[in-house]
Amino acid sequence: MTRHRRAAVPTALVLLATSGVVACSSDPGPEIDRTAEQLAATLESGGTENLWTNADLSVPLTNLAGLPRQVSVVEVGEPRMIAADGPRAADVSLRWDWDLDEDGTEDWTYTTEARITEDSDGNWAAAYEETVLAPGLGDGATLRLSRPAAGRGEVLGGDGTAVVTDRPVRRVGVDKTRFPDGATDEEIHAAAIAVAEAIGFDDPVAYAERVMAAGPRAFVEAITVREGSEDVAVAELDDVPGAVALPDELPLAPTTTWARPLLGRAGEATAEIIEESDGEIGPGDVVGLSGLQRTYDAHLRGTPGLAVTLDYGGDSHVVFEEPPVDGEDLQLSLDAAVQTAAEQALEGVEAPAGLLALRPSTGEVLAVANSAGTEGQNIAMLATLAPGSSFKVVTALALLRAGVGPDDVVSCTPEATVSGYSIANYPDYPPSYLGDITMTDAIAQSCNSALIHARDRLTPQDLADAAASLGIGQPLRVDWGGFTGSVPTEMTDTELAASLIGQGDVLASPLAMATVAASVRAGEVVTPRLVLAPDELADAPHAAADDPPHPLTPEEADVLTRYMRAVVDEGTGVLLSDVPGEPVHAKTGSAEVGEGDSYRVDSWMIAHRGDLAVAALVHGGGHGAGAAGDAVERFLRNVSR
Repeated sequence: MTRHRRAAVPTALVLLATSGVVACSSDPGPEIDRTAEQLAATLESGGTENLWTNADLSVPLTNLAGLPRQVSVVEVGEPRMIAADGPRAADVSLRWDWDLDEDGTEDWTYTTEARITEDSDGNWAAAYEETVLAPGLGDGATLRLSRPAAGRGEVLGGDGTAVVTDRPVRRVGVDKTRFPDGATDEEIHAAAIAVAEAIGFDDPVAYAERVMAAGPRAFVEAITVREGSEDVAVAELDDVPGAVALPDELPLAPTTTWARPLLGRAGEATAEIIEESDGEIGPGDVVGLSGLQRTYDAHLRGTPGLAVTLDYGGDSHVVFEEPPVDGEDLQLSLDAAVQTAAEQALEGVEAPAGLLALRPSTGEVLAVANSAGTEGQNIAMLATLAPGSSFKVVTALALLRAGVGPDDVVSCTPEATVSGYSIANYPDYPPSYLGDITMTDAIAQSCNSALIHARDRLTPQDLADAAASLGIGQPLRVDWGGFTGSVPTEMTDTELAASLIGQGDVLASPLAMATVAASVRAGEVVTPRLVLAPDELADAPHAAADDPPHPLTPEEADVLTRYMRAVVDEGTGVLLSDVPGEPVHAKTGSAEVGEGDSYRVDSWMIAHRGDLAVAALVHGGGHGAGAAGDAVERFLRNVSR
């Protein structure tokens, strides 16, 4: 006779009891069936009651405890005599279906045999054999579950070369097995303090408490550092009992600072990430912890495998295996040489600073650099600050459409008054360019008042339309979103005046302003691109975007290019006039931020040269070209090498 059953999937540990599931009847058939069903149900539920007649043992599937499984009766044999004068017995076939990764689908399936026996009182019960639980068990054999790690995909640059790949690291900490026999708690605590102090922890006692709370054979990691890093004096730990620096590998960029706020980092999964993963991630798995490593973690991480190993007498062999599926590479548009040049341009800049470079012909983001002063923030892409006079390229386009061309005369006065509010030119504005000057000179010398006096020709919508024609405010893909700027379409007269010189409610990031420079160079709106492959990521739709209401024309782009060249030839950007290579076109900017003790002047510069556009921002960098101009100059010179 054959019986089939299917039940819910519990997660309790299978334990074995000493009493038996019993039944008694003159017709043993129904009782045997019922005993077999009870046996399967108890194996599935992990219960201990009324199961075994002869067992007082530990379960040999320790590492499989807690995992969902279904146990069903496949077949119940006819009762038969075990011996001429012995009890009757019936064999039961049980099907086991294990959901080893707890994803709701069966992974490991097999069949075992159990024996139901009749005692002298006519009661039927299951007799214990370890092989009932899994094939191969018995004589001390155990089963062990492991999750072979998947190879993590690499992050590639625009040319397909890996920029984030496995690189050697040292896991520094205290290994409690390395202490000599008889080491006291005081000695272990002192060693942990010494390790924490060598690393530079602010609270060495907290680390020491973690060490003391760990098990007697635990390794308690304090920090992971690159091989050869000088951040931690690993050699100083040689004389500290229990201190170790274990070799390992982690996905890392070329240096600790290389595009780090953008790329983020990968490392062992935190408890929070494990809990949120619904079983996909386990302890020890390497996952993305921040930046693009986190955003695209599922793509890069791949899927761990599953392996059940039978261990016996020092030997082992795999009885079930599901190979891991390696993660896929993620190709970005970053150019390694350009990124390195950008990083070098911000070396030594203590203030928060960001620099971003684009390729105008394609929109590909070539470099995203941030200074150490940003403390890990990606202000190159996400800053929301007034762009100052770098925004005058947008204002120049709006005025060009209103009839003010490069040779038209505008009035540059020491200051302009709007509704009782005075707006001056920047300090040390050259007096020789006061009075009636050409629009080209007004842009080249960055005269605030000249543009403000011309505001009657413009509406807020005109300014917003010009900004859109140069890429300001366009939506980007949400998975790697950057701030592309914003220009309000409703303003008071004072707000419009401030917006014309990149102040007021006009906001931008280096990404936004690099897009302006790139759009001037390309003669059309440039949409930044960062992810190039795989296709399903590169071709994912952007947020819904309309074409700008007034697309940039080649003639307009030519005029803006002339303005930006005049800035370099004879204006505020002359520091770029002798940069090697093709002619540089630029616009400087300074933006006043805050009041009182929080007042500062942010330094901006945008530029394009050949098929390269760049924007830099330095918090508190000052008026004129200032610190941002210096950063752009260093960047362009580095790229030229």
